[in-house]
Amino acid sequence: QVQLVESGGGLVQAGGSLRLSCVVSGTIFSIYTMGWYRQAPGKERELVARITITGNTDYAGSVKGRFTISRDNAKNTIYLQMNSLKPEDTSVYYCNGEFGRIALWGQGTQVTVSS
Repeated sequence: QVQLVESGGGLVQAGGSLRLSCVVSGTIFSIYTMGWYRQAPGKERELVARITITGNTDYAGSVKGRFTISRDNAKNTIYLQMNSLKPEDTSVYYCNGEFGRIALWGQGTQVTVSS
């Protein structure tokens, strides 16, 4: 059974930092392009950051320079280091894995940034 389990969300003040983690099990982690998406109430889910199997990264303009995505293939884990958090970063953050037509999703972790 494939599982993506996120952790690290929580409540933080504006300007603070959080690090999200996503552990993948039940599949060959290293073949997936991995990413983080987020969805705020009443809004569509949006890509935050993505990392390919070769380590190339891509970021949404709104988080570029503040967030860093990374992966550890030995631990089947991806991370999202979030610095200089803003209230508008408040969302449920979802871990995602893509390989061909396969798309995997975690259950989400809430990030709340207070002003």
